[in-house]
Amino acid sequence: MNKKQKEKNTTHQDNKNSKIEKVPCIKNEDFPSQHELEKEISEYLSKKYGGRIRVVSQMVFPHQIKPDKLGEPPGQETKKEEPISFDLKPEELEAYLDQYVVKQDEAKAILATKICTHFNRIKYMQQKGSENTPIGNIKNNIILIGPTGVGKTFLVKLIAAKIGVPFVKGDATKFSETGYVGGDVEDLIRDLVHEADGDIEKAQYGIVYIDEIDKIASPYNVHGPDVSRAGVQRALLKPMEETEVDLRTPHDPIAQLEALERYRRSGKREKNTINTKHILFIVSGAFSGLVDIIKKRLQKSSIGFGADVHTDDERQWLKYVKPQDLIEYGFESEFIGRLPVIAILDELKEEDLYLILKNPNSAVMVSKKQDFKAYGIDLRFEDEALRRLAQLAYQEGTGARALVSVIERALLPFEKKLPSTGINFLVVTKEMVDDPEGELKRLLKDPDNPERKKIYNAILEQEREKLIIEFRDKYNQIWQKEGLNLTQSRLELMAKLCQREDLKPDEANERVIFWVQQIKSYENTFYKRCGINIAFDDRAIDEILVQSANGESNLYSQCERLCNILEYGLSLVRDKTGINEFEIPIEAIKNPELYINSLIRSCYQQD
Repeated sequence: MNKKQKEKNTTHQDNKNSKIEKVPCIKNEDFPSQHELEKEISEYLSKKYGGRIRVVSQMVFPHQIKPDKLGEPPGQETKKEEPISFDLKPEELEAYLDQYVVKQDEAKAILATKICTHFNRIKYMQQKGSENTPIGNIKNNIILIGPTGVGKTFLVKLIAAKIGVPFVKGDATKFSETGYVGGDVEDLIRDLVHEADGDIEKAQYGIVYIDEIDKIASPYNVHGPDVSRAGVQRALLKPMEETEVDLRTPHDPIAQLEALERYRRSGKREKNTINTKHILFIVSGAFSGLVDIIKKRLQKSSIGFGADVHTDDERQWLKYVKPQDLIEYGFESEFIGRLPVIAILDELKEEDLYLILKNPNSAVMVSKKQDFKAYGIDLRFEDEALRRLAQLAYQEGTGARALVSVIERALLPFEKKLPSTGINFLVVTKEMVDDPEGELKRLLKDPDNPERKKIYNAILEQEREKLIIEFRDKYNQIWQKEGLNLTQSRLELMAKLCQREDLKPDEANERVIFWVQQIKSYENTFYKRCGINIAFDDRAIDEILVQSANGESNLYSQCERLCNILEYGLSLVRDKTGINEFEIPIEAIKNPELYINSLIRSCYQQD
């Protein structure tokens, strides 16, 4: 044992003799290296069991343990459950989803309702106290049924982002039962903590989403342990209800070495786990063949409205799905019992795909426009082009996923060639979709065609008018709550920000509100500077915003220059007339020197 270690043990022994035992605070430089840890553990095991034992771990340096954690007295490492902050209502969350997701009204309503209820109930129970939590509490875990490309994953991601909770996605086919070779289902919980940047309190309110859950349905003719199907179902039972998941994995030697070192120094075995009682589980799958099971059950029944269903629309049959159908499909009853909420998603038709492309919040369109924007090229689409793209995507039969493929095929030649030219905008037409190479040649032959510019400007104007109408209806109440007026000029500026700077509507609205509030704050600044009360009228504020947006000067420089000019002139007027309050009109912004001269002249003429 080295000298440094003897000194530490001596200190520890001395502390035992005192009335209150203190655990020494270890400095960063005292933390042993990986080699020292391996050597000390090897020596200890050799002395205890005899022979030569050598511990070898992966060549990864352990994370430094914070000294304040090592120096904590026993009993202070227990983490308290933080109260959840959640106040969304189901209709508010559903309205948010409507902005991004086309169709799927029933699924959006179910998800919004049950997820809001899940988090609001947690908040309610925490306010009452944990002792009031009912035994055997059932979570609103959800199962989504629908074909590929209808937006199952997108819906869950949107909800997690809106609520602000950690979110992880896993593929059911990549996991196996705990103890077998393959991914451990508990790794999803550990990933949730990672997504929360190590904050266990935040992670315990996260959402775990497992796709392709139908692939782990176990057929009846399978005998013995099926680690890729029934085994995974069994492994998910406890996490989906409530269990403690160890955040240290057994196959991580570094984590085990760190745990050993903590125990050796503090004499206390650290419990590093997360409870899953508040973690919401959402699973999804296409469930091919489930309709046949439902049909068979309904056709056998001679009583009930279900027996009279006659349709080729699978969606109509899926409405009658029951837990017993999922059990016959190959799921264990205990597994289905932990998924009490079922939501059915519709297959997307050609018109639905067109509406997705028309939606200004569409991830497909926003992403493609950003690809071209990265080269300084503004990308716009004619309506006929969108309809043709939707038609081609529907023919591929993979839902919204096909939209990306058909857009890439149509625009790849332009994306390759146009960055090397001086062209700074592109209007996608139906002809471009049908013949990309031919249309590219025609474009390069006559890049300055005035007809192209005319069409581009018409599309921008049409989009601008649509945005202004949308913003007026959506944001007017928000402006009123801030004590501000949503003028036409401000609406036009918000639309311009969305078009020119690729901002989302909410971002554009927040930015313009912030700018107006900054201008209003200069009223207080001016009073503190010279003791004169000024108030910019709405037209004056709008003129300042317009000049800043046009790049004449930034907002701060404009207001500083204006206040410097006003300070001298208004002080003269105040000293002459005793007036201490002035409303600043738009004329003062357009030509402040002329405004001040006119004000002073008028003042002296009246005298």
